[in-house]
Amino acid sequence: MLSHAVAEWPFPANLAQERTSRLDNGLSVSSKNKNFGDSEAIEAILVNTNQFYKWFTDLESAMRSETEEKYQHYVNTLTDRIQTCDDILRQVDETLDLFNELQLQHQVVATKTKTLHDACDRLVMEKQRLIEFAEALRSKLQYFDELENITSNFYSPNMNVGNAKFLPLLKRLDECISYVENNSQYAESSVYLLKFRQLQSRALGMIRSYVLSVLKSASSQVQEAIRSIGANKESLSEGVEASVIYVRFKAAASELKPVLEEIESRVSRKEYVHILSECHKLYCEQRLSLIKGIVHQRISEFSKKEGLPSLTRSGCAYLMQVCQLEHQLFDHFFPSSSEDVSSLASLIDPLSTYLYDTLRPKLIHETNVDILCELVDILNVEVLGEQLSRRSESLAGLRPTLERILADIHERLTFRARTHIRDEIANFIPFDEDLDYPAKLEHSADVKSENASANANPDVFKTWYPPLEKTISILSKLYRCLEPAVFTGLAQEAVEVCSVSIQKASKLIAKRSTPMDGQLFLIKHLLILREQIAPIDIEFSVTYKELDFSHLLEHLRRILRGQASLFDWSRSTSLARTLSPRVLESQIDAKKELEKSLKATCEEFIMAITKQVVDPMLSFVTKVTAVKVALSSGTQNKKVDSVMAKPFKEQAFATPEKVAELVQKVNSAIQQELPVVIAKMKLYLQNPSTRTILFKPIKTNIVEAHIQVQSLLKAEYSPEEKNTINMVSIQELEAQLDNLL
Repeated sequence: MLSHAVAEWPFPANLAQERTSRLDNGLSVSSKNKNFGDSEAIEAILVNTNQFYKWFTDLESAMRSETEEKYQHYVNTLTDRIQTCDDILRQVDETLDLFNELQLQHQVVATKTKTLHDACDRLVMEKQRLIEFAEALRSKLQYFDELENITSNFYSPNMNVGNAKFLPLLKRLDECISYVENNSQYAESSVYLLKFRQLQSRALGMIRSYVLSVLKSASSQVQEAIRSIGANKESLSEGVEASVIYVRFKAAASELKPVLEEIESRVSRKEYVHILSECHKLYCEQRLSLIKGIVHQRISEFSKKEGLPSLTRSGCAYLMQVCQLEHQLFDHFFPSSSEDVSSLASLIDPLSTYLYDTLRPKLIHETNVDILCELVDILNVEVLGEQLSRRSESLAGLRPTLERILADIHERLTFRARTHIRDEIANFIPFDEDLDYPAKLEHSADVKSENASANANPDVFKTWYPPLEKTISILSKLYRCLEPAVFTGLAQEAVEVCSVSIQKASKLIAKRSTPMDGQLFLIKHLLILREQIAPIDIEFSVTYKELDFSHLLEHLRRILRGQASLFDWSRSTSLARTLSPRVLESQIDAKKELEKSLKATCEEFIMAITKQVVDPMLSFVTKVTAVKVALSSGTQNKKVDSVMAKPFKEQAFATPEKVAELVQKVNSAIQQELPVVIAKMKLYLQNPSTRTILFKPIKTNIVEAHIQVQSLLKAEYSPEEKNTINMVSIQELEAQLDNLL
C-alpha cells in the first residue's frame, strides 16, 4: 500500500532522470527482494501470532526503510541544492552590494572628476583671460614704452633725416601720439603726449633743416653751372637754360622726394600741414632765387625790343612757359600738392609781378584806343582763352595776374574811350570841309561813277560826318573788349553825344547851304547811326540816381520860425525824417531818343517839302475853310455879312484866274522844284526803300491837297471855269509823282 501510495507521488523535475535510474535499480532490487521474500516466506513458517506480528513489523520496517531511503536521498539532494542556491544567492547579494558600493564610489569619483574638470576649465579660461589682458596691456603699454626707444634714437648723434631708420621712427612716433591723444584717460598720458610732441617738433625741425640744406645745395650747384656756362657764352639759350635750371636741379634734389612724399601722405595732421607749407615756402624761395634774374632779364629784353602788343604777347608766352616748367618740377617733388594753386603762389606771383610792373607804366601812358583793344584781344583770346584753357592746371597761378593786367587795360581803355567820346565827338569842332554838304556827297558820287568800271569800292565813311564815323568806330572796337555794364554806359553816352553833334552840324549846314540840306543831312546820319547800333545787343538805357534836397528849404524855414524842433524825435517832422534827402531816379534811353529825333526830323522834312510844293493850294484851302467858318458862325456884323454874301468864286482870292494861277504855281513846283528835292534825296539817301518811305507821305500830302481843291472846284465852279483852271487828274498826278522816284 505504501509502495503504491508513494509511487503515485510526483518527483521533482530535475530529479526525474535520477528517479528513473534509481527506480530501475529499485525495481530490480525490489524484485530480488520480492523473490527472496517469497522464498523466505515460503521457507518460514509462521506458528504464532507474535511471529506474524514480528514478521509484519519487520516487513513494514523493511518497506518503510525502502521507501524513506529513496526520499531521504531526494531530500538530501534537495538540501544540497538549496544550500547551493543559498550560497549562490548569498554570493549574488554580496556581489550586488559590491556593485552598489562600486556605483556609489563611481558616482563620487565622477562628481569629483567633473568638479576637477570644471575647475580646470575655469583655470584655463582664467589663464586665457589673463594672457589676453596681459597682451592688451602690453599692446597699450608698448606705445608708452616706445618713448625711451624713440628718444634714444632721435637724440643719437648718427640719426639724421637721410638715415633709413628716420622715417619708420617718425611713423611710429605719429602712431604713439595718435594713441595717447585718443586715450587721454590713461595715467600720465598728458606727460607722455608732451614728450612725444617735443620729439615730433624736433623731428619736423630736422626735416625742415634737411630740406633747406638739400635745396640750397641744389641751388648752389645750378648757380655754379650757370656761371660756368655763362663764362663761355654771353647769354643762355632757352634749351640750355631749361637743362641747367630744371634737369640739374631735379637731379641734385632727388634725395628729397621720399621725404616730401612721406610728409604729403600725412597731411591729415595739422603739424604736417604746417611743415609741408614750410617746405613749399623754402622750395619757392630757392627756385625764385634761381630764376628771378633770368625772367627779369628776358622780360626787360622784350620791353626794349618790342612794342606794347608784341611785348604783352611775348611776355605772357614766356611767363607761361616758365610757369609750366616750374609746375612740372614742383609736381616732381610734391605730387599731391601740385593741384593746389596756392602752393606755388609765392613763386609765381613775384615772377608775374615782373611782367605786370613792366606793362603797367606802358599801359598808363598808352593813348591809342586801337592798341588797347588789341591788348584786350591778346589777353582774352590768345592768353586766357587758348593757352590757359589747354594748360589750365599748370598755369592757374598766372590767372590772377593776367586778370589784373586785363582789368588795368579795361580801366585805361574805358578812360581813353570816355576821353575820345568827349574830345572827338561831344566837343568836335568841324572844319569847313566837314560841313561842305552836299558838295562832299556830289564829289563822292562822281568818284563812284568814275570807279564803277574798275569795280572799286569807295570809302563810304568819307561821306559821313566825322563824329558819326568816330562813334561807330569806337563802339565797334569796344563792343568785344569791355564788360557789358561798362560798354552799355559808354555806348549810351556815345550815341547821345553823337546825336547831339549831328544835330548841331545839321543847323550849321542849314545856314551854309539850305534847310533841306540840313534836314537830309540829319536824316541820313541818324539813319546810319540807328542802323549801325542795331546789331549791338545791349540796352542803351542808363538809370541815373541823384539826391534831391529841394524839399528841405521849407523845413528849415519852419525850424527857424520855431514851428518845428530839431530834437523832437517822436514827431513825424523830426530832424532825422525832415533832413533825409529824396532819391530821384531818371532813365535815359539813347536809342529811343535817337528814334524820337529821327521821327521829328523826318516829319519836319515832309512838312517842309509839302509846303514848298503845294503851299498855294494849302493857303487857298485854309482861306476857304475860314470863309465857311465865318459864314456858319453868324457872329459877323452886317458889313461883313454883305461881303460874305457874295458867291464864293467872286471872292478876291477865289476867282477862276486866281485859282488857275495857284494851280499853275503848284504844277510848276512839281515839275521843277520836286525833282530837285528827289535828286537831293537820292544824293543823301542811297537806299531806294528809304527814299520811298520818306517820299510816300510827301506824295500823300500833295495828292490830298489836289483832292481838296478839286472837290472845291467841283462844288463851286462851272465846267467852263474848271477847264480854264486846268487841274491835272489825280491818276495823272500820282503817275507823275511815281515817275520822279
